[in-house]
Amino acid sequence: MFDKQDELCVNAIRMLSIDAIEKANSGHPGLPMDAAPMAYVLWTRYLKTYPKNPNWVDRDRFILSAGHGSALLYSLLHLSGYKVSAEDLQQFRQENSLTPGHPEYGHTDGVEATTGPLGQGLGMAVGMAMAEKHLAAVYNQPEQNIVDHHTYTIVGDGDLMEGISHEAASLAGHLKLGKLIVLYDSNDISLDGPTKMAFEDNTKKRFEGYGWQYLKVEDGNSLTKIDDALTTAKENEEQPTIIEIKTIIGYGSPDQGTNKVHGAPLGNKNIEETRKVYNWKYEPFKIPEVVYDRFHEYTFERHQKDFNNWNKLFKNYKQEHPKLAASFEAGFAGKINSNWIKEITTYHEGTVTEASRITGHKIISAVAEKNINFWGGSADLFSSNKTNSSNSKAFEADSPQERNIWFGVREFGQAAAINGIALHGGTRTYGSTFFVFSDYLRGALRLSALQHLPVTYIFTHDSIAVGEDGPTHEPIEHLMSLRAMPNINVIRPADPNEVIAAWNIALTATDTPTVLVLTRQGLPVLPKTDKISFEGVKRGAYILSRSKKNIPDGILIATGSEVSLAIEAQKQLKIDGIDVSVVSMPSFELFEKQSKDYQQQVLPDEVTNRMSIEMGSSLGWERYVGRRGVILGIDKFGASGNGPTLVNHYGFNVENVVSKYETAYEK
Repeated sequence: MFDKQDELCVNAIRMLSIDAIEKANSGHPGLPMDAAPMAYVLWTRYLKTYPKNPNWVDRDRFILSAGHGSALLYSLLHLSGYKVSAEDLQQFRQENSLTPGHPEYGHTDGVEATTGPLGQGLGMAVGMAMAEKHLAAVYNQPEQNIVDHHTYTIVGDGDLMEGISHEAASLAGHLKLGKLIVLYDSNDISLDGPTKMAFEDNTKKRFEGYGWQYLKVEDGNSLTKIDDALTTAKENEEQPTIIEIKTIIGYGSPDQGTNKVHGAPLGNKNIEETRKVYNWKYEPFKIPEVVYDRFHEYTFERHQKDFNNWNKLFKNYKQEHPKLAASFEAGFAGKINSNWIKEITTYHEGTVTEASRITGHKIISAVAEKNINFWGGSADLFSSNKTNSSNSKAFEADSPQERNIWFGVREFGQAAAINGIALHGGTRTYGSTFFVFSDYLRGALRLSALQHLPVTYIFTHDSIAVGEDGPTHEPIEHLMSLRAMPNINVIRPADPNEVIAAWNIALTATDTPTVLVLTRQGLPVLPKTDKISFEGVKRGAYILSRSKKNIPDGILIATGSEVSLAIEAQKQLKIDGIDVSVVSMPSFELFEKQSKDYQQQVLPDEVTNRMSIEMGSSLGWERYVGRRGVILGIDKFGASGNGPTLVNHYGFNVENVVSKYETAYEK
């Protein structure tokens, strides 16, 4: 089945990777050299893609989880006909090149996910496989499987050491993601040396314990054995499969089998010796035409037929199931029905006091009612986060059409999975947990931002008002910590109307993840928010309660549950002869995007008497209150006790706000 031309193709992948790394004088040659055979078999015999239309919705997905081996991926993309030229390979790891040090989604043609932080590629692959299984259950009809593809990933020893690999693999086994196939480049070497210094897991027992099919290839250079294993893997659609492929890192190099080839160029002398092993007689970056011909035969001609057949299938599908087809296309276009807003009662001042997590639950259910492409879940906290849709059941192996995802106590795995779901396309997704546990998933949230994915994170139990659960469950530094991360919108709404507005922002975002920080404690409906908050939240901050004067004596700035406190303090200050405005500032990021004129309207420079009120770290509020400003925050861990008592103890009461303001700005 495989011949000398195939062997030449494998060595072409290796040498392109070696040459790119050598020219850059930077990179990781070990993995491309040992994983080239498995990658070649996968890409030419199994991976259903069409380089001429890289976004074809029914393509197979491939993630290089071991992203440090990016030269391997770029070589494959180049040889397969994607928009990665030989010149691009020569610009490997250079500024503004299409071949950066680690794969970046949205930057390089054909790259399905940003990888490099080990383990997360596997987590995102699980999310992609979940999306495929869900969409197939929702949309496929008898004799019309418009969703029918696999998700593949190459992982290394380091990926499987990371804790997220346990979370992701456990979830995949539970959900019986049979169209997920993992190729494990098992070379027993990591950056510092032999993996046996820290890692001696029994991979077979581990993954079989998760419910996976485990296969092993003893010779990582045997194209036939790799091919046989992939065939067996595809035949089992009841279990995800991991194929452990034993390889020699840096195969062919004088330093093969050592960590010397993990993360440094080979050097001219070693490259010459490696060329002899490969019998490679071509100049750097020069590839014989027979290699391009073989790749074209398998990755273009064969899959052009697949692509054309799918288009014919979908054309008939549209005629027979027009509503489903319209929804399917809308899902992949990122569109969502906004009529959900009409399903939420507009809240009027004095009508109700409601925790923002409860308002959020109503919104989720209303959105789900109008949009079959909307789904998400919680890290074993549905009953607390209130993030389940009331009109759907659990997404499970035997009910994949449902839309409430039980992620279990796997915060990091959850976040990586929703990234994978978003990358796959076709649906809008969210995940949730307690705000304090956002620390567990921060790495994946960062990749959401880096990949410009419009996923939604719902973090409830937003402050010391959590109360009796104590300091382990009371977020302090988390708001400011997330506000420091680029390309995310952190929104902490102050009442039910602001929650509605915040969800609208989340659902209409196109390239930015949204973090919704919601309360356990009840929030009163604030004055006029039914009329002004929709636009106000969109702008990040707005004047909620104006002073009677054209130029106020001062400004109170607050977020979340503290906005109602600011309103009450405003009333007392007025009695004391001090006329201040109250600004609700649910989102720093959105406010910073506004025009200077608007920012001046909300926070005019001439008003220097300012006070911020927020139950979290004070760091960062200097930006808005200025050097003379007063910051009421919390710069210590919380405590265990009754929530309202703790809030009062930490000074979040009218008397303390008024006292601090008046002391700071004595006439």
